[in-house]
Amino acid sequence: MDRSGGNPSSTRRRFLGGAVGGALALSGGLAAGTEASAAPLPTTGKAGKSRRAARRVAVLGGGVAGLTAAHELAERGFQVTVYERKPHGLGGKARSMDVPDSAHGGRKPLPGEHGFRFIPGIYHNLPDTLRRIPFPGNANGCHDNLVASTEVMLARTGGRENIRLPFSSIGTPPPVLTPDAFIRMLTGMLETFSGLPAHEIAYFANRLLVFFTSCEQRRLDVWEHTPWWQYLRADAMSADYQRLLAIGMTRNIVATKAEIASTKTVATCGEAFIFNLLGRGADGEPDRVLNLPTNEAWIDPWVTYLRSLGVEFRVGWSVRDLTLAGGRITEAVLTDPSGARQTITADHFVQAMPVEHARTTWNASVRAADPQLARCDALETDWMTGIQFYLTEPTPILHGHINHIDTPWALTAVAQAQYWKDRNFPADYGDGTAADCLSVDISEWNKPGILYGRTAKQCTREEVAREVWAQLKAGLNDTGANVLRDATLHSWFLDPAVDGLGTPHPTNDEQLLIHPTGTWFNRPTSRTTIPNLFLAGDYVAVDIDLATMEGANAAARQAVNALLDEDGSNAERCTLQRLYSAPEFAPFKADDARRHRLGLRNVFDLG
Repeated sequence: MDRSGGNPSSTRRRFLGGAVGGALALSGGLAAGTEASAAPLPTTGKAGKSRRAARRVAVLGGGVAGLTAAHELAERGFQVTVYERKPHGLGGKARSMDVPDSAHGGRKPLPGEHGFRFIPGIYHNLPDTLRRIPFPGNANGCHDNLVASTEVMLARTGGRENIRLPFSSIGTPPPVLTPDAFIRMLTGMLETFSGLPAHEIAYFANRLLVFFTSCEQRRLDVWEHTPWWQYLRADAMSADYQRLLAIGMTRNIVATKAEIASTKTVATCGEAFIFNLLGRGADGEPDRVLNLPTNEAWIDPWVTYLRSLGVEFRVGWSVRDLTLAGGRITEAVLTDPSGARQTITADHFVQAMPVEHARTTWNASVRAADPQLARCDALETDWMTGIQFYLTEPTPILHGHINHIDTPWALTAVAQAQYWKDRNFPADYGDGTAADCLSVDISEWNKPGILYGRTAKQCTREEVAREVWAQLKAGLNDTGANVLRDATLHSWFLDPAVDGLGTPHPTNDEQLLIHPTGTWFNRPTSRTTIPNLFLAGDYVAVDIDLATMEGANAAARQAVNALLDEDGSNAERCTLQRLYSAPEFAPFKADDARRHRLGLRNVFDLG
């Protein structure tokens, strides 16, 4: 309750300012400051000087990590073959796919996908790769196919007004970002858009400042073991605080569950996004999507470019086992598209498979050779799967992503055709009557829905589609608007990786790594103790600390660098750019390292 007799905003800022001021004094007055043989590349550039015949590398997995590894290796003169288990699986979970039997009249099939693409400005390694993939008419290759969204919506149900927020950089940030300036800026933003009580805004802002000024060791020792929900004291806060800041933030930014998610993971990405909003350390705007279906804009040009470098692709080949002899991987055992057993050899093996599939290929000998592989058994995956609704009318809804924060199935969505300016959707796709694609991610598969009272796993595919449609309407049509109309629903497409829905044993062949507390300590490095085996994938430990396309790309770069070291290559190493860190907060982090060693709280931690 505000007892000042003045306005709540003034009281809020005095509270936060006092907390910051007191903390500064306590800290000692720290000042904020500052497959066919690939022809070897020329002996200049990334390939370096060739000392011997090109070495052979088998890349096991054709998702973002596998294609990145193939890209970096081929540019350095290695002979690369990529083995991908799915016949149409190049690109992995990032790919788009054709909706079966949907093309008519010379048009392309309707575009489906595992889930919508989101390439924020905090990514740097993936955008670098995009720039290096030629695309006709684009000076910066596939990177020029990124389009910025401008807003985000938190869709409420039960007649509450939806919250629309601008989601773009806010212009010129303060030249020096002091803790006080940071608190005031963040508080102002939350006051404007959230409508939360003053003390809840103050507490949330303080918790972010605590993390931003925490040293790396505290982040590992304390915040990695603290659930985000607990860190924010969400149990003690209002339902709107829980939905908007605890749940909404995690779902929008890291696609994980606030109640169990590591604070280190959530806040690391939240920190990067806030600096992105301030225009600092960013590749571009905070929310970017592609201007075409993913394969058209990115994956197909990438595969074409890699083929031009001599990379060979074997699709429909599944890895079954790795043979260890003399301390090295001597061969990999695979099944080919006919199901026949095949063995392949190479000088080096880069395993770029999702962790739930990779670990099934590590036999007892391989596991014994490197204990970190066994720790991967503790890594957890969950279902996060996409469904697309095709509409007979353009229905943009919002120029950005929609977070349906009150939906039991934790839905997020984006209307895609508005971004595809070079396509006339009904003229180019389907049967000529579909005019838009509303792409939806389902993040919660274990809670009852609003139509059938069953979980998504307990529903048939048709029931899943009806249920998701109903939940979307509950958030968009509940205030009297007629945003989604049944009459405009043309068809839907649910990711075929999900199977057996409505039976006792549903399966999902493409799951997502999640980040409960302590996950970081079970994530492996790219280099293993087996000299010619390297790991790449979004489960490998990288700076972004999150299962993302950026993480997969960074892990592949790490794996290639480790391979180059092991091979004795003098080729240029892959660049690896870390997330932005504000120089002004460096003194506070240094002081926090001292305090952490002494067993003291972060100086800004109000408890």
